[in-house]
Amino acid sequence: MKLKVIVHEAEEGGFWAEVPELRGCATQGETFKALLENIHEAVEGCLSVQLPPSQAMPSERELEIVV
Repeated sequence: MKLKVIVHEAEEGGFWAEVPELRGCATQGETFKALLENIHEAVEGCLSVQLPPSQAMPSERELEIVV
């Protein structure tokens, strides 16, 4: 399964990310590496409760991850 992940730079430092297809699925990390680890965990958690899809928001960066 591939999902689009939108990555934002946080004003206070670090990064935060959201998954538009999974409403409410978001996380943060102090480093990009930490963010990638956290987003995989967040996606697994969101998929386990089967949240309905949402509309995409404007992005700064877009990634696709394989879960």
